[in-house]
Amino acid sequence: MRRLPEADFAHIINLGLPQDLERIEATRYDPQLAELGEGAEPFERPVLERLTRRPYREVAFRRNVRAAYGYRCAMSGLMLRNGGGRPEVQAAHIRPVESQGSDSVRNGLALSGTLHWMFDRGLISVADDCETILVSHNKVPGDVVGRLLAPDGKLVRPEDPRNAPHPENLRWHRENVFGRSLHEGAMPWSD
Repeated sequence: MRRLPEADFAHIINLGLPQDLERIEATRYDPQLAELGEGAEPFERPVLERLTRRPYREVAFRRNVRAAYGYRCAMSGLMLRNGGGRPEVQAAHIRPVESQGSDSVRNGLALSGTLHWMFDRGLISVADDCETILVSHNKVPGDVVGRLLAPDGKLVRPEDPRNAPHPENLRWHRENVFGRSLHEGAMPWSD
């Protein structure tokens, strides 16, 4: 270590810190100045090109599963359409692609967005009779069940019985997803 002459030290500081640093810091987070400085001109976003590796998903899976159930949610029985007339039902993999689940219609259920979310998180599943809807009652409040699921607690079956969920896929979901513990702490609906 060597001692710097005061002039050299001052020169280094002046190069690294602007002379008007106090003014810059005082106005940095002032919302009035920020509003005045930003216009409404279009923003050109940079385009990134990247190569990814992920399991291939058959694009027809979504169309085939939804059509198999007549665009009706398999757990609520509801057939909802948005303002443009498109069905608001999703195709859920019973055994996820990440766990070597296939894109066969027999590995899918047509579910509303909320029930799809609950199914993927193991809050609901289907019993070994392939029709009774199972609910993780220690994680799902009773009034939620009454509002979201079909009153008889049974799965709506596909129009063609050959498209019914495969019992092995349902078993896999029960054993590997249903009832698994969520993160410690708050329940998913208490946020």
